[in-house]
Amino acid sequence: MPPPNRQQRRAKRKEGILDDDALAKLADKFIDLANRQNQRVPATALAWAMLWATARYNAHVAKAVLGIEKHEEFVDKMAEDFKDMLRQHLADPALGRSADDSAQA
Repeated sequence: MPPPNRQQRRAKRKEGILDDDALAKLADKFIDLANRQNQRVPATALAWAMLWATARYNAHVAKAVLGIEKHEEFVDKMAEDFKDMLRQHLADPALGRSADDSAQA
């Protein structure tokens, strides 16, 4: 099956379905915000604030949107997904190339 064309991707986005490119662009908006905040807030504090916000928002989605009743199963799945993403990004040689870039994601 061929990949969706531009019109199909736009239609899916209107339905709230994000393809990989749209998901990456959305994530980049959060990273851009963090990088702007990093002018005033240390990167380590930003990382904790983003992690806290991510956990809080995912708890809201689990309870209010998805109606998850088995919290620990959801926690386990989210933790595994996070570990996989973190490992992937730690393996990215483009991150942390120089002292100037180390605070910027």
